[in-house]
This record gives sequence, C-alpha cells and structure tokens, in this order.
Amino acid sequence: MARAEAKKTTSDLIIERLLAWGVDTCFGICGDQVNGFFESLRTHPEMRFTHVRHEENAALACVGYAKFTGRPAACVATAGPGAIHLLNGLYDARIDGAPVIAITGLAYHDTVGAHFLQDVPSDRLFEHACMFSERVMGPAHAITATDLAVRSALMNRTPSHLAIPIDVQSWTLEQDTVSDKNVPGHTSTAGQRFEVMPPQEQIAAAAEILNSCRRVAICAGAGARGAGAELERVAEVLGAPIVKAGLGKDCVPDDSPYTTGGMGLIGTSASQEVFEDCDGFLIVGSSTPYYDFWPRPGQARGVQIDLNADRIGMRYPVEAGLVGHAGKVLQALLPHLQRKDDRAFLERARSSYQAWWDLIGEQAASSGTPMRPQVVTWELSKALPDRAVVTGDAGTVTAWGGRLRLREGMNYSFSGTLCTMGAALPYAIGAQLAHPDRPVIAFTGDGSLSMGMGELATLAQYDLPVKVVVLHNNSLALEVWEQTALLGNPQYGCELHPIDFQAVARACGLRAFRVDDPAEAARIFAEAMAYDGPCLIEAITDPYEAPFGESLKPVHAQRLAEAFGKGERASTAMARNLLEEHRVAMSPALQRHQDELRRYL
Repeated sequence: MARAEAKKTTSDLIIERLLAWGVDTCFGICGDQVNGFFESLRTHPEMRFTHVRHEENAALACVGYAKFTGRPAACVATAGPGAIHLLNGLYDARIDGAPVIAITGLAYHDTVGAHFLQDVPSDRLFEHACMFSERVMGPAHAITATDLAVRSALMNRTPSHLAIPIDVQSWTLEQDTVSDKNVPGHTSTAGQRFEVMPPQEQIAAAAEILNSCRRVAICAGAGARGAGAELERVAEVLGAPIVKAGLGKDCVPDDSPYTTGGMGLIGTSASQEVFEDCDGFLIVGSSTPYYDFWPRPGQARGVQIDLNADRIGMRYPVEAGLVGHAGKVLQALLPHLQRKDDRAFLERARSSYQAWWDLIGEQAASSGTPMRPQVVTWELSKALPDRAVVTGDAGTVTAWGGRLRLREGMNYSFSGTLCTMGAALPYAIGAQLAHPDRPVIAFTGDGSLSMGMGELATLAQYDLPVKVVVLHNNSLALEVWEQTALLGNPQYGCELHPIDFQAVARACGLRAFRVDDPAEAARIFAEAMAYDGPCLIEAITDPYEAPFGESLKPVHAQRLAEAFGKGERASTAMARNLLEEHRVAMSPALQRHQDELRRYL
C-alpha cells in the first residue's frame, strides 16, 4: 500500500470515489459531527460545495439537480437534527424517482446507542426513504459502500445514504484493518447505462388494442419526459390528444398541436372532455394520484408503458403492460400502429383547448386589483427566455404553474407526488448549478417562500442568477379552496401575516421588483428576466381567484355552496370569480349549481 494512500481518510476516499463516479456537486451545512467530512471537502475543491441555509433544502436542491440532469448530486448534514432535516427532501427524491447521495454524521463509533449528543441512528432512520442506507465502518469499507450507494441511486432512481461516525470520518487506512474477504480493488465505477424493452409479442398485442379503438387518449407523466418526439409521432398516427399529468408538463410543449394541457382538478376542461369521451387509453410513464379524473374503468381499452413493472395496472385496468423506457417503447410500437384517418376526436380536443386558452387570455386581460394570477402567468410566459428551466411549488401556485406556456426546449418540474411546500427555490438552486448556461426561474407562493427565505441569501452568496417569482396573496389559498370545495367547510387557519418580500430580497443582496398593476406586468417581467443576476419579483395577487372551475366536478360545486351556507367569509369574492360568464360556459358543474352559488353574490 502506497504511503500517500495509507494517509487518506475515510472521508477522502468517499469524496474521491464520488468524483470518480461523476458526482461533483454537494449541498449542505457543516456541523461538529460531520466536520471530518468537511475537512475533506476543503482539500478536494473539485467537489463543488454549496452552503445552503437549511438541510431540507440541501436535499431538495439535489432533487432539482437530478430532475434536470438525470445525475445525482450529494447532500451532507451533521448527526441528529441536521440528518433529520434532510428526510423530507429525500422522501421527495424517493417518491418522484430522483437519484441523490446523502451523507450524514453519527456519534463516535464506540458511543453509538449510548445516549451521546445528537445520537440518532440515521442509518436506520433513513432505511425507508433511501433504498440503500449503510453505516460506513472505516476507511477499508469506504469505497465499497460508496460504490454500492451510487449504483443503487443510478439503477433505482432513488436516494442512497452513507452514515459515518464522527471519528471514523478522519480515520486513515493505516488505522483500519482489512478482512480477508475485502479483496483490494474488487470494485469499479464501470458504467451501468441500460435500456429496458418488452418482448415484441407484447408490443404487437398492445398495438392491436390501440388499433381497435376509434378515440384514443394519451396520458403522459414524468416517465414520458425526454420522449416528446416519440409521443407526438404516436399522437399523429392515432389522432390522439396528449393529456399531461403534472410531472409530465414538459414532455411536450404547451403549444404542441397534439396536447390539451394538464389534467385533474387544476387541469384544462379540454383534457377532461378527452378522458370522458375516449374509448382507448394509452398511459405513458404516469401513476398520478388523480386517476379519478381518468376514463372510468371499463370505459376504454387500456395500454400502459412504465419503467416500473409494479406500476402496471395500478391506476387503471389496462389490458397490456409494456415495461420499459418510454422513448424506446414508443419507437417500437409505432410500426405496428395503423393511422386513423378520422381526426375529429383530436380536432375537437384541440378546439376545446384553444377555447380554454382564450378564456385564460381574457382573464389575463383584467385590469382589476389585486391582480388575477392569470395576469402573472400570461405575462411571465411571454417573458420566459428560450431554454428556460422553471421550478414550481405546492399550493395554488401549482395550478398557476400549469398555466405557464412552455415552448420547445423549456423544462419544468416541481415536488409532484410529495407536494412539499418550499421546493421551488432549492430546486432552482440545484438546476442553476447543473445548468449555469440556462435561465432558471423559481415560481413560488408566499406560503412556500416564507418556509425557506434563507435560500435567497444562498442565491446572493453564490451569485446564482435565478429569478424568483412569488405570488403574494397573504393566504394559504389552496387550503381555502380545498376546505371549501372538497369538504364543504368554511376556511380556517389559512391567513398569512404580510411579508414585504421585496425588502427581504434586497436585504439578502438580490435585486427586487414588485408588480401590483396589471398594466406594468409585461414591462417588469421583461426587465427582471433581462437582469444579469439573482432577483425576486413579488406579484400581488387575488387569493380568491379559483385555481379550478372549468374542471370542477358537480360534487365540488355543491360543497362550495355548502361552505358558503355555513358562513364562508369570502363567499362573495369566491362566487364572483367562479361565476364568470365564460368560465361557467365551460363548466357543467358550475352550470348545474350556479343558482345555489349566485345567492352569495
């Protein structure tokens, strides 16, 4: 063993092995029980370290990095509370399928379990969030454990975790013993890229099902990202509209001649009409929890494409399941599909989609204050630079993010299944570090941003030119609508104390803008997007603008009337926005219950 190698610490070996795998970006916060690892970060500057203000955001930044690159980044936190803070971001990675490497400290190796300071067994705590979670036993174990962690993250698209006792972090190979079974050099960083394809007979059977249907609808989710060209070719052959689940928003642009936009309660009326009228259903990479908006079981013959075999048939009783990567499977399916000459189904869907956008444009032309959120999304969409990366957040901002019009070459994602609030800003930090040559926009709400405002200082510290757009309405507005429309109860506990986000941003070192006049929105967004540095745009918006309406189900409209009858204090404003003439014309649910709702105008 070379003398230099013998002097390397456990932490040195882990960082060098991560670098050998191409993992060169790390987010985190130092602490006494992980400072041995930080010494190795100091002496390995090729591992780019970004100091965030909260460990949860370190993990979420890794998720943003992974979602927009497919590659893992690392996050590091001290033992106890620091490690525990990582968990929410790691669950976001686990649920949305993002590879992440988490590293945490532990108590001294001979005090673990002895009620020592911050003695939390993170290796066991993380076992559910991380498919691979292991305690590193010493420098002799470091390379093997790191290889297994990275391989698991890449193979399974999940987070992996290494927990290192504080003293073990600084042990050198000279201080460790090596067992006979640990053969030197027995592991490697050999690539593991792979493509999964189903058997040809299954592809042919799936094509036969789709060929037998007259009106095929496609639902595309996160698994369809990167397969946009293949999706559009299949849509062209089948005359099939592409409906996008939330995590599939960027699989095809919003101006694609085949899409009807989003689905579900915050989707488009066109998408709902497509699902209600189809007799064939092709699911591509989606296991959305909002499958209650899909065709009724038995209504349509179904085919599903998914890389995860255990997702096949989980949401819809499909007749054929094709396990594999969406792009390759769609390519293999295409030669077996018969072109449908009748384009009426697609044309009706597109006409309805255009009418929906016309409604959004009409709403965006409103000159009233506080501004309707549609003003923000309409003007921001026009101002988005080419190749923009947009990160979304949880709340009504999820719905408004769905109304941003993405063009070809743009990307979008958010915490889709976990729906964690405050993810947009750390996602954007990860995305900007992954793509320094692309414009990155964090689209968030005041409830979400107030959870993690400290990361505004991170943008300033590293001069990351992220543009943060915050919808400011002093309300957890989605909860207002969920309490009323989903449960029939008046709102409670949804008020937010006003925050001057423009002043906070300036105090953190960012340039800041405020837009509260619709007439100024276009100019301010254009100026902000052109600014060469990090900035925040605070948009003052109406909390009682419905994030849905065209897509409401009758039961939701009925429950809104019930909540109003129980004394909902904002019933007049909510009813006024819901009962806008052209919105009612698009919504059978509002048409059915408009008389009940009009009582509160």
